[in-house]
Amino acid sequence: MSPPADGQQRRFTLVTDLARRERLTLRELINRLAGGRGHRVVTGTPEQVADQIQKWFTSGAADGFTIMPPVLPSGLEDFVDHVVPELQVRGLFRTEYEGRTLRQNYGLARPASRFEQKAPVAS
Repeated sequence: MSPPADGQQRRFTLVTDLARRERLTLRELINRLAGGRGHRVVTGTPEQVADQIQKWFTSGAADGFTIMPPVLPSGLEDFVDHVVPELQVRGLFRTEYEGRTLRQNYGLARPASRFEQKAPVAS
């Protein structure tokens, strides 16, 4: 069998490390990973979900998260309505934005327009 490609190798390593560290049977491993298509699945009360996010963030294991609710739009609404406020109380999620645009919130300067008319150069 040929070795997996780079991304696949990293996923393989993560999964095998998880199985060894938590001494999971194959069935337990499949149950753990099946719902999230190989991604970590966190369930529980809003406080329990926030606990897991906080643990991963404060330990440096993650600097951001992708939310993949099993049902849309209600799963995303539940997260926004219940987990986000808990993260805000803990100081882990902003309560307002500094700027009005994504560019401003990332602290990026607005680039010059390539369509802007430039004054002719005097000769």
